[in-house]
Amino acid sequence: MNRVIRIGTRNSPLSVYQAKKVQKFLYGLGYSSRLFFIKSEGDLIQNIPIHKLKKVGIFTEKITQAMLSGVIDIAVHSLKDVPTNLPEKIVLSAYLKRGSFYDLLVYKGSNNFLFDPNIHAVIATGSLRRRVFWKNRYPHHTIVDLRGNINTRLKKLYENSWKGAIFAKVGLERLGILNDLDGFNFQVLDWMIPSPGQGTIVVSTLIDNDRIHHLTKKLDDQETRLSANIERQFLKTLGGGCMNPIGAHALIQNKIIYFTGILFSLDGMKKIKKTKKGSNYDLIGFQCAKEILEEGGKEILEHIKGQNILK
Repeated sequence: MNRVIRIGTRNSPLSVYQAKKVQKFLYGLGYSSRLFFIKSEGDLIQNIPIHKLKKVGIFTEKITQAMLSGVIDIAVHSLKDVPTNLPEKIVLSAYLKRGSFYDLLVYKGSNNFLFDPNIHAVIATGSLRRRVFWKNRYPHHTIVDLRGNINTRLKKLYENSWKGAIFAKVGLERLGILNDLDGFNFQVLDWMIPSPGQGTIVVSTLIDNDRIHHLTKKLDDQETRLSANIERQFLKTLGGGCMNPIGAHALIQNKIIYFTGILFSLDGMKKIKKTKKGSNYDLIGFQCAKEILEEGGKEILEHIKGQNILK
């Protein structure tokens, strides 16, 4: 008889959806599983912008600790929340097929404020990357911080006088509410380069747990793994995380990689963007990051470290 597999997850609606997706897969293989809900530091601290917490892994650390202590067998995460440096005993054993990587604006009423520079708008987001992308394109708009799960953020948007808020499209899709946004409209922000790994669900396990590896590898989508690792290589080379305004996207078509990476200053006025295509999966993200560092990126990152936002 197979032992029940213990799955660690945060308890937000989106996290539960993702964990149940893995649970359903295991059930199809004949394995029973149980969800263990673990509140992360990022869930508990709601009154401070994420990038001001000065810490990586705020949504994953407590779940990782539960795995290392033997409380859970596997963990299910959004890849964009997972640090590029994992503990030695932890491995990402499965990358599920990627969903939409786009960001999306949910807004009230007309979208004239997107086209008329004379219209002032207040836009809400808890992401530093989204904040600087927006300030670069709409410097006359005001950005306010927004924390909480998807339903909480939608409720705050409804209750406040803000014009709109920025979300990951895939989250609204997975919860089945994208086309049922009562009182709201939405627009895909195809000009906004996503967070590395955005739209990808991953399963982490202990590196020496061969039984679990054998199961979870059946969930692994190789193309998603390759493209996501290129994006994370770019992020790691820049020394980034949620504390730095970095975007990256890798698309693989006919074995050719089409990569775009970007680094912004905190005010959104300076940016260094690189696009490259090639077939060397192991180097392309690294090469683009090195070029950005050599062309002024190092100075931008040093300036960010010196700002009060990170003190």
